[in-house]
Parts: sequence; C-alpha cells; structure tokens
Amino acid sequence: MPGPLDSVTVLDLTQYVAGPYATKLLADYGADVIKVERPGGDPARALPPFQDDDPDPEKSGTFFFLNSNKRSFVLDLKAEGAPEILGRLLRIADVVVESFRPGTLDRLGVGWDFIHAREPSLSLVSITNFGQTGPYRDYRGTDLTLFGFGGELFSQGVSERAPVKLYGSAALVQSGGAAATAVMAALMIGAKQGIGQQVDISITDTHLGGADRRHATVMGAEYAGLKSPRFPRGAQQLAMGIHPCADGYVEMGSADRLDRLADMLGHPDWIRDPKWQDPRARGDPDAIEEFNAHLLEWLMQRGKREVWAEARRAKVMCGPLFTVREIFEDPHFRESGFWQKISHAVMGEVEMPGHPFTMHDSPVEWRCPAPLLGEHSAEILGELGYDHAETDELVARGVVGVQ
Repeated sequence: MPGPLDSVTVLDLTQYVAGPYATKLLADYGADVIKVERPGGDPARALPPFQDDDPDPEKSGTFFFLNSNKRSFVLDLKAEGAPEILGRLLRIADVVVESFRPGTLDRLGVGWDFIHAREPSLSLVSITNFGQTGPYRDYRGTDLTLFGFGGELFSQGVSERAPVKLYGSAALVQSGGAAATAVMAALMIGAKQGIGQQVDISITDTHLGGADRRHATVMGAEYAGLKSPRFPRGAQQLAMGIHPCADGYVEMGSADRLDRLADMLGHPDWIRDPKWQDPRARGDPDAIEEFNAHLLEWLMQRGKREVWAEARRAKVMCGPLFTVREIFEDPHFRESGFWQKISHAVMGEVEMPGHPFTMHDSPVEWRCPAPLLGEHSAEILGELGYDHAETDELVARGVVGVQ
C-alpha cells in the first residue's frame, strides 16, 4: 500500500542529525528521498554506536536509524559539472532540503537563486544552527550549545552541580521533527500556489519557541529578571523527583494530591499525621527528608512496574525509568510492533525503532534500510538521462561516486 507521501520526491542535501531526521520522517511515510552525500559520505556515518564496535561507516547505528528508506547519491558539489547534475535533480524533485552553513550553497553557485531560476515552483528548506541571517549565523553549534542557547537547559539537573542537557542527540531530533513540519508546509504551499518558498529553519529557534517551558521562562527572565531554578538533590517537594526502587528507578511528581499518594501507598499510619496537611511542611527540607524516607521504604519493596501500576490505579503522576534494554524488551512496544526488522547488506538483519505514529489507511512501508554510500548513484543517473558512457566518465572524474 502506498504511503501518504508516495508521490513526493525530496532532494536531501542534509547531514548529521537534525536534517536527516526531518527527511527520514518524509521517507518513512512514502517520499522518494534522494540523499546527496559528499565524497566520503555524511559525517553521521562516523557516529557511534557501531555494530560489534567496528567503526565501519556502513555500521553506524546513528546513520542507520536516520536514513532508512532513502537512496544514496554521491556528488561532489565542488567539482566541475556538478551544477548541471544538480539541475537535472531539481527537475524531478518536489522540494530541496539542505543543512550546510549559511552561504555555502551560494558560494558553490547552487543556492536559492540557482534553484529558483531553474524551477520556480520548487521550495528550498535550509536548516542551520542560528538561521541564515543575524549576528549568530556563522557560529558553530553542537547539541549541547544549541540546547543551552535555545532550550530549557538552565533548570535541568540539581543545584549542587552544573545543568545537564537532554541525552544524546535528542534535542537535534526534536529540531528535525520541527523541520519536517516546515517541509510539509512548503510542499503544500508550493502545490497550491505554484511558487517555491525559501524556508529558513533555525535549530535554536525550534527550542526557543518550543513547548518545553522555554518561551515562558525567557519572558520571565526578560521582563522580571527571574531564572528557572535547579532544586537541591532530594529537596524539592514531598515525593517529587527520581527515587530508587527494588529493580531500578522511578520518577514522581509532587504530592499536591496527598489523598492519591496515600491511596497508592496503601494508607499507612504515618501518612495520617496532620503535619503533612500543612503547606509549610511540604517545603521544609527536614520534613521532605522524613517523608521521602517513608516513601523509599515502600518503593524498595517493589519493582518499577509494580510501582507504576499502583500509581496509575491511584492517579499519581509517576513513571518508570527504563534502561535501553528494558525498552527494547518491553511487552507493550513488542506487541504494538514498534520494533521493526530490516535486512542490511553489511549488518545483516537489524531491529530498529519504528515510526512515531501509525495511519491505518496508509501505513509505513519499510522499503529499504539505510543505503550504502553511493548505492543508488548509477540508478539515479540513469533516471536523469545519463547513459553508461557518461556515467563512467563522471565517476572517472570524481564528480559522482558509485557503490
């Protein structure tokens, strides 16, 4: 069954994490995504984890996840003749997505003016750290610095230590999701008006304007001089925070509804003490320590799933902190089909995370795993009208790379 984006062709000039995740979403829902890679490939091919800890560019788990259902076309944009090949690619594309530093495509002679002159209805979506204009446009960025600049970093962690960022490249993946929405908007406007759009996506702005507290805290800092606090370890509110249990950890919200928490704990005698009803006690460090000691005793007699079940029954905000292995083996994810098996030419059969949501009338189809470097170059050149002799010449000159 064709996917909802089955008729869409995306020319993907992105690399690393945010851009490839955006185009991965489009590919997984049916778009033909032509991933244009530099000679040597997307730098994400050098990112761990690697299968069997072998740093082979075809065994990168990061690249594998971010580039499923795409075709790889190796093109040296600096080489003589590259603009002509890119021009032919533009003819078959519905949208172009790139993540070079600002001005890079213009310096190569294939920027917005080049694209718009050849295909006026084609949109260009550019994903950069701080946008195409402004005082920060040329600054370099990492997942840490971008989330620190635009995300809710300051309040994460405990006050005794430095703030902490989201794990791994989660912040960049979030930005990729926002960029995918922008690509869809450009596609819809292009189809309706027949005019290409130049879309500027700032990774930092996707966090500054995000729903994760950031817009509210920025306004608080700007107009009231307030900063989001990091609380001392174990001294926030009654019950609130991360606590150990018999087989790991759970995270709990505050005890604003003490009746529900009492229900979760089985209405022990100690929780009936009237002092817990006093709002002043709930912010007192000594009282919090006493309360959490009782809570810890209950938690250490139960595993995280039992704690979670009791919390759900009593309508208490609480959730388990699963390890990666526990998520991989979790019955819910298994039964829902979230983990997908797919065969790869180098890594063999691999299980990978599935799609973020399901549309029953047009489900995701796993057409192919992440491509080998240049795996589809010859195939795509044929689609562009190049014959075998012309292809061989382009390969010999180093303009194009083939598997």
